Amino acid sequence: MSIRRLNTKMIHSKNGLHPIGLWGIRQTWNPSPARTIEIAICRGEGQLTAGGAFLAITSPFTGRSPQDKFIVHEPSSADKVWWGRVNQPLDPARFEVLVQDVKAYLNTRELFIRDVNAGADPDHRLNVRLISESAWHTLFAYNQFIRPYPAELADFEPNFTILHAPEFHPDPQRHGTRKPASGPTAVIALSFDQRLVVITGTRYAGEIKKSVFTAMNYLLPLAGVFPMHCAANVGPAGDTALFFGLSGTGKTTLSADHKRALIGDDEHGWSASGIFNFEGGCYAKVIRLSREAEPEIYATLSQFGTVLENVVMDPDTHQLDLDSEAITENTRAAYPIHFISNFIATGTAGHPRNIMFLTADAFGVLPPISKLTMEQAVYFFLSGYTAKLAGTERGLTEPQATFSTCFGAPFMVHFPTVYAEMLADQLRQHKCAVWLVNTGWSGGPYGVGHRMKIAHTRAMVTAALDGTLGAVAMRPDPVFGVYVPEYCPGVPSEVLQPRDTWADKEAYDVKARELAAKFAENFKQFHAKVSPAIAAAGPHIAAAA
Repeated sequence: MSIRRLNTKMIHSKNGLHPIGLWGIRQTWNPSPARTIEIAICRGEGQLTAGGAFLAITSPFTGRSPQDKFIVHEPSSADKVWWGRVNQPLDPARFEVLVQDVKAYLNTRELFIRDVNAGADPDHRLNVRLISESAWHTLFAYNQFIRPYPAELADFEPNFTILHAPEFHPDPQRHGTRKPASGPTAVIALSFDQRLVVITGTRYAGEIKKSVFTAMNYLLPLAGVFPMHCAANVGPAGDTALFFGLSGTGKTTLSADHKRALIGDDEHGWSASGIFNFEGGCYAKVIRLSREAEPEIYATLSQFGTVLENVVMDPDTHQLDLDSEAITENTRAAYPIHFISNFIATGTAGHPRNIMFLTADAFGVLPPISKLTMEQAVYFFLSGYTAKLAGTERGLTEPQATFSTCFGAPFMVHFPTVYAEMLADQLRQHKCAVWLVNTGWSGGPYGVGHRMKIAHTRAMVTAALDGTLGAVAMRPDPVFGVYVPEYCPGVPSEVLQPRDTWADKEAYDVKARELAAKFAENFKQFHAKVSPAIAAAGPHIAAAA
């Protein structure tokens, strides 16, 4: 069944916004990027940089607010949702009050409407309408999603709608939302029954992108399609590769390879036909971005139409300071995918030959690259490990292990094993090689060792993708059980074995045991729902001890 057949309830007509009670004091529909930027600057929503990009500041929200995200508790979806800390329930009556209050608010504002698609495969595509009080957010959506042809806009019918009111702050008592200890209130609420998203109180544009991703993560499994938080590219021989990873692990960087064509940098579906991008653009972190290390992404910062968030800019020259964290570590650039020179225009490709699980291990104990069995692949997919660094959050003084299941827990709607079973089915059917790639620390933990060199990581990924590592002898890591190659072109042999890079071998053993125990503790939540072979595929605690 296609995703379109699962979305038969339309809440708007092609004739305008009147069926849902929205008019606004004026409406601007699907303006060009140039016109949108002109409007946004005139309204004081942002500025042009010296390079030509548009820059907006989203403070005080400079990242997603997962504590403010809710799923409306509705009979049609209640038994399918993984309720808890990730998917907080919102009472339907409270949601209805929120919707009516937001509509009343938006009717006092100038409205900007952007119609876009999510899903490059026509059989699994959402028509999304963004209705916002902010012009620049509609440019973000234009960059980020798939842009319909003008002829398609003439009779565009949305089957998911976003009401976007960043300057409206919800009332926790009235709307049933969270009351923060201090600061402004926000809410991101999704109704799968009404096919409606409400975003208020936050200017951070990533909430728009990830709300649509959340909707796709709910709808696609119902249509038999595996949704994935991953980047994807294609090599000269037509071989597709996927790159799973959380923020800061190198997903966008490693997928933007001038030797391989980019399908997309963040969100994809895997159907019976192959891989397809959900989006038509990229959303890259740009803190300390280097022209030398990441030339393709760096070049987009000087292209007219790129949207920058929270990058520090000289008030006089309008030159960017990419090294500054004065506003946030989470500085971002959103740009259409065609700003990358080598991209797949259709947003689709065949079934993958290789899959990369990326992790930034700040403990410095995981091998820089290793091959996984099918059972290990499911185990590490459900674990979704990376590490937060000291200084990135208030009170965090040392690296902290983070387990975000399916490499994207905040966006998973069904129970994680639903997605894990889909992964296992695809691996069995298509015989993909799965690799665990540590883009984090070597020679010691964060603060002692050093970050893995991008050149070394690229060399290892290239060797995996071109088949070189497939012919190399491998040996299992004594603690983590993954299979480590004994040789890789362009990479010193001692780098491949993390213990060999530590001056203090006993200190390595202590850290390895510590991380292995964290894996085991985290995986307890899945033991009853996976096979014994998968449950046993994690780190060897006995060996670690």
